[in-house]
Amino acid sequence: MVAELSKLRDQIDDVDQQMVELLARRLALVEEVGHVKSKHGLPIYAPDREAAMLASRRQEAEHKGVPPDLIEDILRRTMRESYSSENDSGFKCLKPELRPIVVVGGYGQLGGLFCRLFELSGYQVRKLGSQDWDCADDILADAGMVVVSVPINLTEQIIAKLDHLPDDCILADLTSIKSGPLQAMLEVHRGPVIGLHPMFGPDIASLAKQVVVYCDGRHPESYQWLLEQIQIWGATLNRISAIEHDQGMTLIQALRHFTSFVYGVHLAEEDPQLELLLSLSSPIYRLELAMVGRLFAQDAQLYADIIMSAPQNLAMIKRFHQRFGEAIEMLERQDKEAFTQAFNQVEHWFGDYAQHFLTESQGLLRQANDSTHRGKKG
Repeated sequence: MVAELSKLRDQIDDVDQQMVELLARRLALVEEVGHVKSKHGLPIYAPDREAAMLASRRQEAEHKGVPPDLIEDILRRTMRESYSSENDSGFKCLKPELRPIVVVGGYGQLGGLFCRLFELSGYQVRKLGSQDWDCADDILADAGMVVVSVPINLTEQIIAKLDHLPDDCILADLTSIKSGPLQAMLEVHRGPVIGLHPMFGPDIASLAKQVVVYCDGRHPESYQWLLEQIQIWGATLNRISAIEHDQGMTLIQALRHFTSFVYGVHLAEEDPQLELLLSLSSPIYRLELAMVGRLFAQDAQLYADIIMSAPQNLAMIKRFHQRFGEAIEMLERQDKEAFTQAFNQVEHWFGDYAQHFLTESQGLLRQANDSTHRGKKG
């Protein structure tokens, strides 16, 4: 038995080595593709091309008796690495005549990410940090665009200092709230203004498939090139009003982060053995626990600013608290009929998305389970 297994495993190892060689060849080809896209100003992410390629490979896999989901998983993971590799080729500069771009807060993580993207696109970039305000007038004097990337609680205060920019300079911010900062920029600067909210953190390897929300401020014709540049980086743009944006962020960010915060506080107070919880966890609970734990691996001040950034956040959290209390009362009554009625109401609200999210989450759970190691420590 041992000899038979050894022989088969040797053959598997040989196939694995061939796979590594093929992946290396694919990444080399991707590098060449990156150079071509950079030269011609093509986005690194082409959704139609990706969808057509995946459909073809799934069909071929099924014809050969290989599970199509397996091939798609492999290709999606490979493409994610490919998008990161394409960054190294740089990007076409859509506004080569633009004067220097100044990133206020460019020494921070998110500001630094955008500095890098602009530099990869061939723009001259300057950073303005908290230690540079003594020479800020010189740094800003000939700016073609100023991007504000500072903590939420400082954003409007910093914007107020930018009152001597050239009239044709584009003023933008990267804040996760938009109404206040956008209005502050419009009041302090008479030139082009745009509000941006990157819906991702600074630790991403590529903007492919990421979303950047933007709110028009003034003279949108002056910053269309910027929106196109962001698309070349791979991101998808979502245009929305500042008010609608902030209303959405109340649910997407403030409420979600607050409930994760409270659940984390509850766990810490209950003080269970974390290793025991993990050993008993299904993939979905492990994933939920990971998302909560992820919050506490980051900057407390950042999340405090997000949650406390607007009065409507507190109002939404209070309404959630009220509904939570009503649900507890339902449990106390052991009212399964009311539970079922509420459940069906929510199911109706989700509509077709419920089944879509079920399928999507199953893929995520498979990935979470694949990364789980259940072996003994040693």
